[in-house]
Amino acid sequence: MSCCRFRRFSQSQESISRFFAYLLQIRCLLLTIFAACVGGTFQYGFNLTIINAPTFFINETWSERFSSQLESWTITLLWTIIVAAFSIGGLVGALIAGPMAITFGRRNSLLLNNVFVLIGALLMGLSRTAKSFEIIIIGRFFAGINSGVGFNINPMYLGESSPKEIRGTVALSFAPFTAAGLVVGQTIGLGEVLGSEELWPLLLASCGVPALIQLILLPWCPESPRYLLIDKKDKESCMKALRRLQGNGDITAELEQMLAEQTVLESQRAKRLWELFQDRAYRWQLIIIFVLASAVDFSGNDTIYSYAVYVFRAAGISEANIPYLTIGTGCCEFITSLISNLLIDRIGRRLLLIGGYGLMAAWGICFTISLSLQDKISWMPFLSMACIFASILSFGIGPAGVSTVIPMEICDQKARPAAFMIYGSLFWINFFLVGMTFPFLVEGLGSFCYLPFLLFSTFTAIFIGFTLPETKGKTFLEISQKFHTLNFGTQLYKFLKANWREQK
Repeated sequence: MSCCRFRRFSQSQESISRFFAYLLQIRCLLLTIFAACVGGTFQYGFNLTIINAPTFFINETWSERFSSQLESWTITLLWTIIVAAFSIGGLVGALIAGPMAITFGRRNSLLLNNVFVLIGALLMGLSRTAKSFEIIIIGRFFAGINSGVGFNINPMYLGESSPKEIRGTVALSFAPFTAAGLVVGQTIGLGEVLGSEELWPLLLASCGVPALIQLILLPWCPESPRYLLIDKKDKESCMKALRRLQGNGDITAELEQMLAEQTVLESQRAKRLWELFQDRAYRWQLIIIFVLASAVDFSGNDTIYSYAVYVFRAAGISEANIPYLTIGTGCCEFITSLISNLLIDRIGRRLLLIGGYGLMAAWGICFTISLSLQDKISWMPFLSMACIFASILSFGIGPAGVSTVIPMEICDQKARPAAFMIYGSLFWINFFLVGMTFPFLVEGLGSFCYLPFLLFSTFTAIFIGFTLPETKGKTFLEISQKFHTLNFGTQLYKFLKANWREQK
């Protein structure tokens, strides 16, 4: 018996040793993941939550200028404009991300992108000294541009820099950083940290810190090997980048896949936005991108965050404790995004997306029922709280990150920047629309305000189940051939039926 235990112990020790040896081998890839994400999607999550509405500053500035007090609705309107400036900046960032990725490369575009957020941080940090709330609007706009560019190029860069066996895990690593940004922003926005009346300019300017970290670390990381070989036709630099990213690993198979991809795309140049819409070879890729980019916002995750404070109050949670529960919601998304990161290359993309959206629809039904009975049954607010946390967990397990990995995988090297422009633009437009219309939905539909979102989640789960081919473990060429069949080959019905049977 003791001999068996010793053998199992030795095997576990050996497995742990191999694991750490592998981490040491790919240390450059790990550095690339951290450096790209800390100034990439981390900024998006961070900037979403540090804006804690110092409305007193708006009123104070207005009084000094015009010797009159603002009405509450005017303050709300001005702060809504400040919040909206971030979304508009994000849309601009999504539109310029494609040309930046083509012209400067993936890594260098992320480095250049820090200029926008540093300008924004400087403006917001000086807004109180300048006694101008208009400067906050401009600063948020620049921070939005940074988030829009990073949201597109971060997963593109990581996906192109990883071997196909772990491509999902590496590309999806941006998701835990996004959730970490949410949690860090919520935490330092507390009144006990930087969210006080005296320190809020530092809070708004703190988005410059991740930018400085990226500027220090990312120059030590290589450019995307695929960009170097296929776009720049620099085989030698591509091989150097591959060796750095994979350590002592054999790069032969990976290089052969890239060379095969280069041969297919050799006579083509990077697709422009309008060319992608005109090319039948990308018809179904674009349909899938349209649905996924819309579902991320129309699944209702952001509205769940908006409704959380109301539900917490109804459950009897004191105002002083609500910010801490809100941090708990961000921690839920962070934990599930880590789990999703570990599962994506084991169970695939489709199952995570179908399961995530399906569960969100189920919890949406439960949430709607609990809201309807909230004033009639004493324990219903607690059920609503459970639905909020469960829905956020479901969103984090798949939709939060996997939705952004799909455009990187289903579009080839020449179409990928333009495809991300479409995905990013739709994301920011829908983000703005949901934020602006949700208060009216609450007013018009009351406790049934979540009904449109759960219906969209249901539709998305069904759509993915029938149309999206599994990309786990497949090369970019194999994925392209699959979509070529869908776009040019068999009849749609036959293809969908065959795809469904294959996945089952």
